[in-house]
Amino acid sequence: MRPAPAPHIDWPSELAGGLAAMSLHLDADQQERLVGYLELLERWNKVFNLTAVRDRADMVRRHLLDSLSILPWVVAGPVLDVGTGAGLPGIPLAIARPQLAFSLLDSNGKKTRFVRQVVAELGLANVEVINGRVEALARPRAFTRITSRAFATLADMLAGSDALLADGGRWLAMKGAAPLAELRELPNGIDAEVVELQVPGEPGRRHLVIMQRAG
Repeated sequence: MRPAPAPHIDWPSELAGGLAAMSLHLDADQQERLVGYLELLERWNKVFNLTAVRDRADMVRRHLLDSLSILPWVVAGPVLDVGTGAGLPGIPLAIARPQLAFSLLDSNGKKTRFVRQVVAELGLANVEVINGRVEALARPRAFTRITSRAFATLADMLAGSDALLADGGRWLAMKGAAPLAELRELPNGIDAEVVELQVPGEPGRRHLVIMQRAG
């Protein structure tokens, strides 16, 4: 017996519906680039292990909508996305905020090669890709926002990137469950706020930890 054909997944419609549910307004070109990013990711994932999410039915929700759920807090730049992996959340955020400069950093050369290809094919003039470790990046106080998605513990994220955050800047750490134990391990002099994120169709809980230097 032949296996049943995979159901058709209409990524553009799914994306448009998700954006509407999140009250996010992106134009047709931005939405086309977001879908183009997924198409590249799906193609490269067949050869390289870029992300564990491979089911087409999950990709808009888990990659695009999840990344864009923190867009209301990404209102100033330059932005550094630490441990960007396959470009998450950095690529969706950069598409949605073309007026901001984004630096996407990862130590995995295979993944940064993919992200560079995305930047070239989608024409993302506001994105640079850095292959290296965050501790080795010599740009003191250069970034107004530093983002991460499941990159490290909160304390490790701060320790590795403290020198890079501009005065008055904020760290934006995306997490699943609220990281209560990690919050207790934050160093003195750090103010933290936890916000529950709303991702349409996502059954798991998602949280954003917003951190800044006290005072």
